[in-house]
Amino acid sequence: MTAEGHAALDAELKRLKTVERPSVIQAISEARQHGDLSENAEYHAAKERQSFIEGRLLELEDKLARAQVIDISRLGGNTVKFGATVSVLDEDSGDKANYKIVGEDEADVRAGKISISSPIARAMIGKEVGDVVEVAAPGGAKSYEILKIKWK
Repeated sequence: MTAEGHAALDAELKRLKTVERPSVIQAISEARQHGDLSENAEYHAAKERQSFIEGRLLELEDKLARAQVIDISRLGGNTVKFGATVSVLDEDSGDKANYKIVGEDEADVRAGKISISSPIARAMIGKEVGDVVEVAAPGGAKSYEILKIKWK
């Protein structure tokens, strides 16, 4: 993963530990004071939220412990690889798009970050400016021309 993605996961972990976990513990405590726990919806909702938070904490701690952080500023070259920001032209519609190839945990299509394991990223890996890549999409095959490769 990129250093940016690692920092985002670390920030989420800290927020869960310092904000979310204490607030759900407080909610459980307050719900217990309302009496019969078997019919207490607030208590059950708080316990369910606590379970989700604890599961997410374990998941984040595991991912961060196993993460291999790659410094993109040290990367470069003329071919598409992890960390590259690639400008492409959709040959069918004429639309242009920019995609940054990142790790699975930091992918966010709305922000232009695609997972290295996504079909479009896999098709672009190893290609150069001017190459055309074919991507199997749910609506049929799409063709993209690589216009530019940037390293940020």
